[in-house]
Amino acid sequence: MCLCPQMEIYTVTVATGTSDYSGTNNYIYVTLVGEKGESERTLLDNPGLDFCKGAVDQYKVSSPAPLGPLSLVRLEKQRYWVEDNWFCRYVKVEPPGGDKTLTFPCYRWLIGDVKLEIREGTAKTLKDDVSPLQLAHRKAELEERKSTYRWVTWAPGIPRCIDAKTEADLPQDVRFDNEKRSDFEYSLHYALMELSLKKLAIRFGKSWNDLEDFRRIFWKLRSPIAEYCMEHWKEDWFFGYQCMNGCNPRMIYRCQKLPENFPVTADMVQSSMAPRTHLDRELKAGNIYLLDYAVTDGIPTNTIRGRPQFIAAPLCLLYQHPDQGLIPIAIQLEQTPGLDTPIFLPKDPPLSWLLAKMWVRHSEFQVFQLLSHLLRTHLVIEVFCVATLRQLPAVHPIFKLLAPHLRYTLEINCRGRTQLISANGIFKRVVSTGGDGLVVLAQREYKVLTYRSLQPQYDFIDRGVTQLDKYHYREHTMLLWDAIHRFVSSVVHLFYLLDKDVQEDLELQAWIRDVTQEGFAALPKFGLSSKLSTRDELCTLLSVIIFTSTAQHAATNNGQVSTHTFTYLLQTQCFISHL
Repeated sequence: MCLCPQMEIYTVTVATGTSDYSGTNNYIYVTLVGEKGESERTLLDNPGLDFCKGAVDQYKVSSPAPLGPLSLVRLEKQRYWVEDNWFCRYVKVEPPGGDKTLTFPCYRWLIGDVKLEIREGTAKTLKDDVSPLQLAHRKAELEERKSTYRWVTWAPGIPRCIDAKTEADLPQDVRFDNEKRSDFEYSLHYALMELSLKKLAIRFGKSWNDLEDFRRIFWKLRSPIAEYCMEHWKEDWFFGYQCMNGCNPRMIYRCQKLPENFPVTADMVQSSMAPRTHLDRELKAGNIYLLDYAVTDGIPTNTIRGRPQFIAAPLCLLYQHPDQGLIPIAIQLEQTPGLDTPIFLPKDPPLSWLLAKMWVRHSEFQVFQLLSHLLRTHLVIEVFCVATLRQLPAVHPIFKLLAPHLRYTLEINCRGRTQLISANGIFKRVVSTGGDGLVVLAQREYKVLTYRSLQPQYDFIDRGVTQLDKYHYREHTMLLWDAIHRFVSSVVHLFYLLDKDVQEDLELQAWIRDVTQEGFAALPKFGLSSKLSTRDELCTLLSVIIFTSTAQHAATNNGQVSTHTFTYLLQTQCFISHL
């Protein structure tokens, strides 16, 4: 009679990444780790090629004894002839006896001769883990992450960021995948090549003497929306429409009383009013709105091609006309009124009024790109991204909730710091605030940035724009915010049954402290507490993060080419050339 112990056979399925260069020809080993022991260290090797791009390979792994509940899967990669990195999507394990198949998400790169232990994918807070193996893995994962993802101050007075001088310094796990990197770099190189060709065509071709001649440089950036913008950019109603629904829809607010430094009189704007009304009546009715670019006042300006640049700090009064929609009715280009600071009106000579509007749009471009887009989406979200990587293990439900929305944040921001806003970046070459100005502008806005202003329902109330007609940004924002908040609430309430569960989650509390005391360290009046006390607080914060990184970023970023390229480039070229 044979007394040899019967081997326990586990079926292991390994999925390789689907992007280019995810596969490997290196040796891959697996060990199953259970509460009662470990399986044999098994080389995964089927006939033919293993671990090709997109492959899902199946193997048998044996153990001399039952392992008990599986806690971890240990993956090892060893070099064969040459180093060949491997991206593993997941590992599935089917225990003997037909028990439930377990999924172990990975979504990590294995680089060099390395070992990596991964957890089964069920989301668990710290108190849900009772196994010493799982608790030790949780602790080790965070210790490794904290040493990998470190805080640094890129410039004083703005949110802190990841400690990486360039995107090449980032861990591979947070880099672009190969297709995205290729597409991103191709688009950038194509755009730069196109600009070079246009530069040659303009230099050796016919000089442009009319604003309409500016259309000649638009060879490719054409769409029905872009064409519409080029047709209507001079019109007052379209100016007002873009203030509400363009790339910077957060600046407009209701004007209940004219600012003391903007001495507009009723007689000045009477010709812009609807019949049988006047300015004071419309102010009381809530139909007067204001754009105030005080934040740009006195900003250091760039020098481009030897020419010093200029930036206005405009005040623009708008009127919700019953027939024409929102229209500008008065513009003052500086914050201090006086003989040298006239108030421009629609009844002025057409080119004077057009140039006044162009100066407003020129200031808006600086505010839109550096504050609404860069600061209030990219840099704010990077704080949450770094804190999430440092303080929440991959098995934590909040990590799983946030991870898809934080993907690529670190690389795109590193590229922005090195390629756009660096000392020799694109902003320094072509934008009026390039150089010292952009940092000063960001520092000014950061001082007054509040957590409340990132919550759209309060932002619209505080700006007094809840009744502004055809404010589609507001309407769509609230639909998306409500959907995000409902989804987040359902997830939070699934894992935190009571408020005290939030208070007692030590990892979650370490996360919020990292956000407030490290990421937003220079912003003591931001208004976000260093402690999460209730489920509602947690739901709101997570909704802000997801909304800001998705819908809000899309609102400021995705329309640039179609709706603003023509007008922004026209104004930039005019002001660089000093008109």
